[in-house]
Amino acid sequence: MIKEGPVDQAFRREDLRGTGSEPTYSGALSFARRRYTRSLEGVDLAVTGVPFDLATSNRPGARFGPRAIRAASAIYSWARLDGWDFDAFDRLAVVDYGDCLFDYGRHDEIPDLITQHVRGILEQDTGVLTLGGDHFVTYPVLKAHAERFGPLGLIHFDAHSDTWHDDDHARLDHGSMFYYAAQEGIIDPARSVQIGLRTHNDDDWGFKWLRASWVHEHGVKAAIAEARRVLGDGPCYMSFDIDCLDPSFAPGTGTPVIGGLSSYQAQQIVRGLAGVRLTGMDIMEVAPAYDVAEITALAAATLALEMIYVYASRPNAA
Repeated sequence: MIKEGPVDQAFRREDLRGTGSEPTYSGALSFARRRYTRSLEGVDLAVTGVPFDLATSNRPGARFGPRAIRAASAIYSWARLDGWDFDAFDRLAVVDYGDCLFDYGRHDEIPDLITQHVRGILEQDTGVLTLGGDHFVTYPVLKAHAERFGPLGLIHFDAHSDTWHDDDHARLDHGSMFYYAAQEGIIDPARSVQIGLRTHNDDDWGFKWLRASWVHEHGVKAAIAEARRVLGDGPCYMSFDIDCLDPSFAPGTGTPVIGGLSSYQAQQIVRGLAGVRLTGMDIMEVAPAYDVAEITALAAATLALEMIYVYASRPNAA
């Protein structure tokens, strides 16, 4: 018999720190059972959703990604992640900040609203983990981070470089936003690494590419070492497009490409970046309508938790 205990911790949790247990199959589904709140007093990290998918070039549906990732995260919320020697939720006070609100019919307003949403969190000295949404979302999120931390190194996991040249900056496109971010000085290509690529682009624009084939040939340890070398000691941002994973590990996404990383490879590379000066992070492009048995959402939820542990491992972490 299950003993009476804390349930619906998303609303009833009193302590923002620590890990508690409630039935994984029921209850209010915040990210990892953290408290839902817009109060950021004493908060180290806010998880927020941006349910936007109007910039996708193939299958839509990533607007349902934040909801799916939150639901999948419940199964991991009862104990610390295996393989770590500490509980990130003991080190960090983490809340679920809910979703960014925008009018889907007013496309020209959406990027600025996303930037304002994230800026408001960062201004409270609180870090941000963003759940997407298609990958265009990262562009306005990065703007808010660069305002606060200056030009950022980028750790980018993806099947696509998202740096295709586009002369029409007014377009919302999840395939060109890192080109614009580099041109505008939001990110520094010389301190940026793109991991898992397996689609053609004529120009790397100064980014370091660790293509999926390179990772398969050289291995996880080499990928970690090269990524850390490129990033150096400066502030950086981590962005993970779930289609970095092979479709056998993440079918629920809009632009799947075969030959990708396994969930284990990706998890170990993310984990191997503990100690970098991570300022923020996101997980993008989960489209649950195409998922099978929630394996894409489960991978995304786990990788998001790994990012929280990396964030808790950064220099001068709380």
